[in-house]
Amino acid sequence: MLSQSNVRRIKAGVSIEELAEDIARRGLLQGLSVRPVVDGAGTETGMFEIPAGGRRYRALELLVKQKRLARTAAVPCIVREGGIAEEDSLAENVQRAPLHPLDQFRAFLTLREKGQSEEDIAAAFFVSVNVVKQRLKLASVSPKLLDIYAEDGLTLEQMMAFTVSGDHERQEGVFERLQHTYDKSAYVIRRWLTEGAVRASDKRAQFIDIDAYADAGGTVLRDLFHGDDGGWLQDTALVNQLVAEKLRTESEAIAAEGWKWLEVAPDFAYGNTYGLRRLRGELQPLSAKEEAARDALQAEYDTLHGEYESVDELPEQVDERLAELETALAAFDERPVTFDPGEIARAGAFVSISPEGGLRVERGYVRPEDEAPVEPESNAAEGEGDDQPAAASLNDDGSDRVSSAAPQADPEDEEEDPSPISDRLLSELTAHRTLALRDALGRQPDVAFLAALHALTLRVFYHYGSDSCLELDLKSLAFSAQAPGLDDSAPARTIHARHESWLNALPKASEELWSALAEWDADSRFELFAHVISLSVNAAHEAWNRRPRALAHADQLARAVDLDMAAAGWRPTVDSFLGRVTKARILQAVAEARGQAAADRIAHLKKGHMAAEAEALLANSGWLPQPLRTLEHPEIELEMTGSETIVAGPAANDGEKSVGDRDGIADNDGIDDAGQTVAAE
Repeated sequence: MLSQSNVRRIKAGVSIEELAEDIARRGLLQGLSVRPVVDGAGTETGMFEIPAGGRRYRALELLVKQKRLARTAAVPCIVREGGIAEEDSLAENVQRAPLHPLDQFRAFLTLREKGQSEEDIAAAFFVSVNVVKQRLKLASVSPKLLDIYAEDGLTLEQMMAFTVSGDHERQEGVFERLQHTYDKSAYVIRRWLTEGAVRASDKRAQFIDIDAYADAGGTVLRDLFHGDDGGWLQDTALVNQLVAEKLRTESEAIAAEGWKWLEVAPDFAYGNTYGLRRLRGELQPLSAKEEAARDALQAEYDTLHGEYESVDELPEQVDERLAELETALAAFDERPVTFDPGEIARAGAFVSISPEGGLRVERGYVRPEDEAPVEPESNAAEGEGDDQPAAASLNDDGSDRVSSAAPQADPEDEEEDPSPISDRLLSELTAHRTLALRDALGRQPDVAFLAALHALTLRVFYHYGSDSCLELDLKSLAFSAQAPGLDDSAPARTIHARHESWLNALPKASEELWSALAEWDADSRFELFAHVISLSVNAAHEAWNRRPRALAHADQLARAVDLDMAAAGWRPTVDSFLGRVTKARILQAVAEARGQAAADRIAHLKKGHMAAEAEALLANSGWLPQPLRTLEHPEIELEMTGSETIVAGPAANDGEKSVGDRDGIADNDGIDDAGQTVAAE
């Protein structure tokens, strides 16, 4: 019978069911410790209690109940007399020496070397296959490091980090390097072991496919103990070689389309298409069969969407089906575009890798030097049908004189065949008309807005500024300093998608633009105007071009649009900021975001290690460096009420120092109610 003297009250370790399975497989490896049960007079009753071995006894009971063990099966027992039962139970549980993890790792390795598969080992010890893989991976670390681990010179967490690379020489090199740094965390070990490697989530790795990289002899580093997004591709040179080869192969098919030029690269700088005219192609029409398929998909999508519109959470199958329908419908909208062969002959294309790792082809860009020559326009307001237009000049006395290759008309025939108006007279007449137009346009804001939208849209989408009589210009900055990943950033992708959408909505011919815009509703015009104007924003610091007032206006504009750079996707990383500033600024950033205690914990580190640790600390904190913050102390507040704009005066006393002062440093009071640092000075 089970003894009430067993000190183990809390379930821990292997379950009774797993222990029973193990006993059934290999038999009972350790007998039970029992004591005779005596009555009040101290006489043995013939029963025995079990103060040590209760879990084994329960496992045996379970096997009997499952008819996997005979009720009369003999179980080895050690009969103890005298002493205290609780002491036996405590001694059995406390005095046993737990198995060192390294012994378990090596035991698993020995079992595999004897022919057992990972699945067999997992089944024998009631663990998952992944646990077996982890143990085997730990056993494969450099023998030198395993010996150090056996002597407690390394922690288990550090050993897990060393498994990222299977190169023993590299592991030992990192260990030696670790002896000369204060920070010996697993994070640092992983970072050093994967230094220079390409993450599997990198668009280059996605483009070439990891299997192709492995087939070419490349090594993939994996972390079985932490999420690694697919691991790291160790051979960067091989990655770049495979990327170049695949881009070259893919670009051959694009070149066969007849383009005058191709530019091929994994990435292009943001704004690489500025100054180039974009051709307007025609979407290939859908066949009747494709139209029917699209209509059926759209009908199914509309039905499902309507059915579950009011449901808070979609069923998994419905959610998956809606995603499939959206993808299929998008494929119809993204069908190939055809161009005029004559236009293809003077245009080119950019071939690169999309952020998702696919092939990105931007076709139909015409360089200024490849544009067809523009035929000169006639300045004559009349006589447009004449085969030999007249040229006007002035006599010596200043009077008009008209010369023409055609015979002079007889004065009597002037009414039937009038001569063209001279340039001087035409200039005078149109000057009057210009002033009258200015006056009239100044009294009709809606038409003035339309005219401005027309002129600026011509500049952005058609590059034909001369098609408008408004002398408005719009410049779009091509950044001199290209930040890493600028072209693949969230704002860049959104702007590109919006630009493409407007490009497809506008008429192809510039002369049709006015009538098209005139037919649009006010909201559409406002949205197009916002997009066009947005392309002219230049809030970039330029060392050669000091513009303090322009940058101050950029701050006002940021407040007006409620700009949040953290929400826009910017993150403080080693590459984007932390590795390029002083240690003092790194510590200041951590203190602002996570408190002074967090900054003090990394203050002893060297610059590189400090930047890496700071990146981890600042992740998801919303912290921003001062130049990216939207200041919370506006000089002018804009309040939009319906269609009216209300301009309010200064919002703070002139005598107070602005918390947005560019030379100021955030104080420690910038903490909100939730205890999070406010990302603004």
